[in-house]
Amino acid sequence: MRTFAALAVLVAVAGCSVQVSGTAQPSGNGFVVKDGTQLRFRPVLQELTPSPPAGAAADRQSADPAAQQAAAAALDCAQGRPDPLAGRDDPALPLVSCDRAKGTKYVLGPAFLSGADVGWVDARLDPQTGRAVIGIRFTAAGTRTWAGWTGGNVGKQVAMVLQSRVLTAPQIQSAITGGETQISGQFTLPEARQLAHDIAGG
Repeated sequence: MRTFAALAVLVAVAGCSVQVSGTAQPSGNGFVVKDGTQLRFRPVLQELTPSPPAGAAADRQSADPAAQQAAAAALDCAQGRPDPLAGRDDPALPLVSCDRAKGTKYVLGPAFLSGADVGWVDARLDPQTGRAVIGIRFTAAGTRTWAGWTGGNVGKQVAMVLQSRVLTAPQIQSAITGGETQISGQFTLPEARQLAHDIAGG
């Protein structure tokens, strides 16, 4: 299971073309997104520390802040526990979810990108730092949406959500306009490879 020592961050990859076809072949540590319907990019509205579930189950897609807090309190983020909402969340509504590897709970906004906007995902070592990173390459349409969203949300977090669960929620370091993004953090190459695999849909 993934465990990261520090908050992951998103950075632009220098020298990448804005026009990305989505047909590039992945490397040995790369994965093509085959089904883009389950992966969603959602803004993080609130990050909550891990806590045991408390209270009755509540609506995890309510727009009411009080209902969101109640849903977060009641949400059970234990690993291996099935999610009754898995794959059935409405992308147009907010979502209360969690990262089951860390137990962190999140209140997320409506989705603004999907896996259909991603060409491929890979894991590799950054030649400048020697650290493992995940690269995400967007389609041409995804590049435009991503550039606009990251430009307006520097310093904020974005959650990559697969079947209603948060895979990672890195922080935006700058506007990302070149069509490819790197997620960097304190993880090993095998952990980065697993995350890339999960982002691509498993």
